[in-house]
Amino acid sequence: MTSAPVHGTWEPRPAGRWEDAFLSGNGHHGTLTFGDPNDDRTVVTHHTLVRPGDSDGDGGDGDDRYRMPPRLAEGLTDLQDRLLAGDLTAAEGFTDGRPLQWVRPFHPAFQIRLRRPDGDRGPGGYRRTLDFTTGVAEAAGTGWTSRVFVSRADDVIVQYVTGPALTVDVSLDHRLPGAPAALGVGHGAVLTAEGALLSLRVRYPRSDLGYTGVTLVAVGGGRTALAPPGLRVDGARSVLLLTRVRRHTGEADVTAEGSALRALLTGGRPAYDRTSHGADVCGDAAYGDLLARHVRPHRAAYERVTLDLAADPDERALPGSALLTRPGSAALLERLFAAGRYHLLSSAGLLPPRLTGLWTGDWDTAWSGAFTTDANLNLQTASATAAALPEVTRALAHLIRRQLPDWRDNARAVFGTRGVVAPAHTDGECGHSHHFSREYPLHLWTAGADWLLKPLVDHDETYGERDPDTAAALAEVALFYEDFLTRTDSAGRLVVVPSYSPENRPANGSWGAINAAMDLSAARHALLTAAAYHPEHADRWRTLAHRLPPHRINADGALAEWAWPDLEDSYDHRHLSHLHGVWPLDEITPYDTPDLAAAAHRALELRGAENDSAHGHLHHALIAARLRDGERVARALGRVLDGDFFHDSLMSAHYPRRDVYNADAAHTLPAVLIEALVQSTPDRLVLLPAPPAACARGRLRGVRTRFGAVLDLTWSPDGATAVLHPTRTCRIDLWTSAGAEPLDLVAGEDRVLPVRTR
Repeated sequence: MTSAPVHGTWEPRPAGRWEDAFLSGNGHHGTLTFGDPNDDRTVVTHHTLVRPGDSDGDGGDGDDRYRMPPRLAEGLTDLQDRLLAGDLTAAEGFTDGRPLQWVRPFHPAFQIRLRRPDGDRGPGGYRRTLDFTTGVAEAAGTGWTSRVFVSRADDVIVQYVTGPALTVDVSLDHRLPGAPAALGVGHGAVLTAEGALLSLRVRYPRSDLGYTGVTLVAVGGGRTALAPPGLRVDGARSVLLLTRVRRHTGEADVTAEGSALRALLTGGRPAYDRTSHGADVCGDAAYGDLLARHVRPHRAAYERVTLDLAADPDERALPGSALLTRPGSAALLERLFAAGRYHLLSSAGLLPPRLTGLWTGDWDTAWSGAFTTDANLNLQTASATAAALPEVTRALAHLIRRQLPDWRDNARAVFGTRGVVAPAHTDGECGHSHHFSREYPLHLWTAGADWLLKPLVDHDETYGERDPDTAAALAEVALFYEDFLTRTDSAGRLVVVPSYSPENRPANGSWGAINAAMDLSAARHALLTAAAYHPEHADRWRTLAHRLPPHRINADGALAEWAWPDLEDSYDHRHLSHLHGVWPLDEITPYDTPDLAAAAHRALELRGAENDSAHGHLHHALIAARLRDGERVARALGRVLDGDFFHDSLMSAHYPRRDVYNADAAHTLPAVLIEALVQSTPDRLVLLPAPPAACARGRLRGVRTRFGAVLDLTWSPDGATAVLHPTRTCRIDLWTSAGAEPLDLVAGEDRVLPVRTR
């Protein structure tokens, strides 16, 4: 039993499915570890591994032009005329006739296999664990231990197996579910002073692109012999494996990769001598050095924010699979909060998390394992700023920076404008809008750039410095709106036409419409934010923002999804795009715009769950928290916790009953809990706005606020105490259940705030 929150999880048996494998990652490489003592499998992934499309030379997916945005700008004026004249289906023909073209699919690389030829070691005393504070996935039985982590410091996958008289066959195996039969595969194995160097070369069909995995195997004691396609280790005390994957054109230099891995292994010590009496000591030293270098940055990031809900110690001690059967448990929320932070940190680096985070064990990933930017990516990264994970925000910023040239192409090709338009789907390489169809006219969605830049703006507010790259991108968004917002209604207000509300349609119209609420909120926010970053253009951009129409309240008293007369709402839908002004924006709040907040709350009440997608439930919870509705937060959380959305790995699924591996629920849940307990803007702090019943007492430590203070909050039914550690001097409004009061903060001077909770 433990009296402190559990920062890890465990299971009493190996993973029988890759979905239940424990996860490690450093934002570049990822691993899924099964922990089977007789067939020790570790699936290797890398953010860059996407199958090439036709533009990469495989020739199999159709015309190369389908990877570019459609050139439709010449027909834009005619489309606008028809929509404004009442032709509600006009946008259905605004296309170049191409079929729906998915982005390049994400896939796994291979699995590292350590098989016992005799298979005589059962899982006696077996236990597999995942330590969130270190990222080490460990499986252990009687006299045998296997540990895997992915180093943040050295960008290498490390596996260390110890035990008496280890006899194992070691290989790199590309045969994973869905792997194309036409892959060109080559194995390499050579004996070295340490043990051996293994390589696996994979070439995509009809392409000069491929990837290579290289594993340096360092063996402590015993004998090592080649056993194609790998090697056999017999009677060893330890086996240490260092693995990297590279995606490339042509051929990779395996010798150079091996030398780089060997340098990590020796760490400046004399060359590894596997025949010496102290060989396993050298192995322990090498593993210890690698782990220590990794743990320093990983633990520092992971431990910045913690949540303690005063859970039952007996429940805290349960394995994850057993805890998941107790959906009302505070211990489950604690562990999912910790796991969500761990998995989010582990999947963000080179890129932010994909739909599957950084992991998959199958080549046939749902929705290509892509970045879906019209909801999922922002939901997954929603906690990054408040939960003190700038690593995640930097990964998102990197994705945006590398794709800005493609965003400019989208603006020119589809709309004939300057500036940028973001796509709704990307594989991480291409940022062109090419994934669309009649039912999903995603090329018409203009809110994406502001939506994706919002977390970067929050980051700047939190840390008190404006990033010049964010400022430049905001200026390009404003330039797009300058050119695009040219049509007006009868009252002289600007009209967003065409307009699209992901991924819904009016009940009496088609998908391409006019004045979607999300588009209005995003345009207003983008122009006003760009004006704040660029005083030299502020008057022009603010004037444009103020010419946009207000939101519309429909006959049901709800904020309408389209602020255009006679367009009727479709309520049963998984997306809540029309409430963009509530979350993540601060355009509609109970404090500044109570009437609009009431209409937004009515819209939330009327919204159905459609197909029970996890992202829909947690998006609902985030909006409910902003509207101070704790009961609705709890119900939305309950839909996920009661719906069997989580695998034993504590990674989640897209649908109930663990259907379709997907990171939305796992990564978004920490944001829901933080928003229910603490909210901030540059001039406001809201404490305990919407705590669900399972969070009746606890402590949240280390939350970052957008006015530049770190916050520790302790609460119970009898009262609460907030401790603020300001880094900037400012005046804010403090909101609690008792109302609002001004609060003056001085940089470097802690403030202790007693708070009534009833």
